[in-house]
Amino acid sequence: MTASVATSVVSRTIFAATAPTVAPAPAAPLSLQVSDYANAVAEGATPVDVRSHRRRQIDGALFGALAIDAVEVLDRLTPGTSESLTAARADSRWILVSEDGHEAEWLAWHLQARGVHGAVFVVGGHRRMRQAKVNGRIHPDELAMISAHES
Repeated sequence: MTASVATSVVSRTIFAATAPTVAPAPAAPLSLQVSDYANAVAEGATPVDVRSHRRRQIDGALFGALAIDAVEVLDRLTPGTSESLTAARADSRWILVSEDGHEAEWLAWHLQARGVHGAVFVVGGHRRMRQAKVNGRIHPDELAMISAHES
């Protein structure tokens, strides 16, 4: 068996197990500008901080956001999986925030391809949000919960 034949056999074995994700172009927007972030949250969209725990420690938390590591986002936010959050539905509106926006863009595209058309990413990510001095809000109920834990 020559090297080219061996490579072909190995390639078919490795790549045959996973079909590529193919989806039509979404009708819904894929991105959200930083300037529109507060309005989208006020209208009911849920922010999801997909940065690593370390990155959140270094650059600060995104107030009011769910913190889900990027490797778990597709499983957690896709409805109908054994790993799905109870809030994960096809009509859920998620705002994904990564450090620079690139990882969140990829995740938003995949969520939309899975039928979650309300998934968007913040253009420029958390870095751009910091530059624009945009962060989430902590609701009074959440402050009370934090106070209760500190006393």
